[in-house]
Amino acid sequence: MASAPPPILPVSSAGGGGSAPSSAPPISVPALRLFLSRLSDSARRSLAHRRPWYELFDRSAFARPDSLSDAASRLRKNLAYFRVNYLALLAAALALSLLSHPFSLLLLVALLAAWAFLYLFRPSDTSPLVLFRRTFSDREILAGLVLLTLLVVFLTSVGSLIVSALMVGAAVVCVHGAFRVPEDLFLDDQDPGVPASGFLSFLGGAAASSGPAVRI
Repeated sequence: MASAPPPILPVSSAGGGGSAPSSAPPISVPALRLFLSRLSDSARRSLAHRRPWYELFDRSAFARPDSLSDAASRLRKNLAYFRVNYLALLAAALALSLLSHPFSLLLLVALLAAWAFLYLFRPSDTSPLVLFRRTFSDREILAGLVLLTLLVVFLTSVGSLIVSALMVGAAVVCVHGAFRVPEDLFLDDQDPGVPASGFLSFLGGAAASSGPAVRI
């Protein structure tokens, strides 16, 4: 009588030969790359429309205004002509103020990183955020980030530092615009297609084109 064949034992592939599923990245790299590309392009286009710096600091073109209305008229014309240069001066004042206070700069960078990694560029298909054995939804993450922003801005020196730097920059711009005589400026040659907020034009475009990963 023929003996029955031995039973086939199941072979498990859960050992070292199997590959574990790769986890999703904590940040949407394409969305971040698109945002940085739009930011760079917007800054480059805006700086391409800046006026020559020697026109801004031409000492022969400075004169005391005759009246307050004359100063306001000069300021309005100079703001229209030197708007990119003035924005660059405000950005330089803000950068110098932050660089002179490294702790405030570190807090601001950490806050921006938290917004980028936890909300703005967090992939939509990633696993929920779990802290201390509790799962947080997107709405709870947003509320926590808003609360953290308010705490950093109002309970530390970051808010006062940014406001003081912008106020100093705005004062310099107003004084320059009031004393700079605009008669030698070719105000009619401005390109009407260039928006006044060129430095910030990347925000709307990046949020609209980066896909569902950027939840603004």
